[in-house]
Amino acid sequence: MTATTISGAHVDIRLWADPAEVEEQALRQLRNIASLPWAVKHVAVMPDVHYGLGATVGSVIALKDAVSPAAVGVDIGCGMTAVRTSLSANDLPATLGPLRSALEAAVPVGFAMHQEPVVGRDAFWDAFDRLTPTLDQGKALRQVGTLGGGNHFLEVCLDTDDRVWAMLHSGSRGVGNVLAQHHIAVARTLAHNEVLPDPDLAVFLAGTPEMAAYRHDLYWAQEYARRNRATMLGLVCDVLRRAFPQVSFDEPISAHHNYVSEEHHFGEDVLVTRKGAIRARKGELGIIPGSMGTGSYIVRGLGNPDSFESASHGAGRKMSRTKARKTFTAEDLAAQTAGVECRKDAGVVDEIPGAYKDLDAVIAQQSDLVEVVTRLKQVVCVKG
Repeated sequence: MTATTISGAHVDIRLWADPAEVEEQALRQLRNIASLPWAVKHVAVMPDVHYGLGATVGSVIALKDAVSPAAVGVDIGCGMTAVRTSLSANDLPATLGPLRSALEAAVPVGFAMHQEPVVGRDAFWDAFDRLTPTLDQGKALRQVGTLGGGNHFLEVCLDTDDRVWAMLHSGSRGVGNVLAQHHIAVARTLAHNEVLPDPDLAVFLAGTPEMAAYRHDLYWAQEYARRNRATMLGLVCDVLRRAFPQVSFDEPISAHHNYVSEEHHFGEDVLVTRKGAIRARKGELGIIPGSMGTGSYIVRGLGNPDSFESASHGAGRKMSRTKARKTFTAEDLAAQTAGVECRKDAGVVDEIPGAYKDLDAVIAQQSDLVEVVTRLKQVVCVKG
């Protein structure tokens, strides 16, 4: 689709979504973002856009010599990893409960973590003691290779050729959240942010010690999130090897969708914040998930400069978790996840497919941002 342009106070807003279908609360946030004096060119808005803390989920923001920690989100480095296997649908057993149980035994979910670290301490961990707030390194080590809860998931899927894929969605766990909350609070205290329309949009400025501290912690947490997903994928592949000794794996696809990147756009060196968006450079593979009953897409970026070479990170919620719990029942969840080996209890009703936007419509709205490689449909879904 052609993006819709809305005038902003400092830069415009370009939406790959129908403005009439965007909640007013989210539109107000987008106008606040577009008023930031450090914003470059425009704010790019993905078709899965919805309200978030400070900055809208589904927004791509390019700032010159500034960065807003709330525009990253509290799960720094959250993203997706997927790998295609050599298995086909015919290789899978008729009953998938034991496979789901094996995956749940290998990868802790919710607030659980490994009893002992499953990764060694290497040079990456030397920077841990230099993180701004004091954190528990033992806990952070034991959380590597864990899924978390909420909208995080681990799946076994089939593509359109009936090939089996493993896919997961997770982030920087508790450590990223603590770092994000700390820096959001610090940013709100800085004098240059007193005039902002929303204090949660508070920014750090280049050349300041606060910016240096945030970027150190931010990049560490982004790498921690990447390692967390890579470790989990290794554990999942081990489960599949035990169940299917003949299995082999292609090169994994991995993409952050809550992060900051140093990039060059429209003649400027900028800090690009993607909150609920993936990078979609020309030829770059990405993952756009739907919900626990609707499947996901593997896509290839088209490198559209107007989106800052970005695309959506998923279907996006159309109702809050609270509203979903009030609207749907466990019976509704069972009906909407028919054919998927997964939890179907009241504890995950807020993740019901009916709480999310239509994935096919979201994909259609960004046909100038990505092209579809294949569609995945989950047969096993593990949630916290």
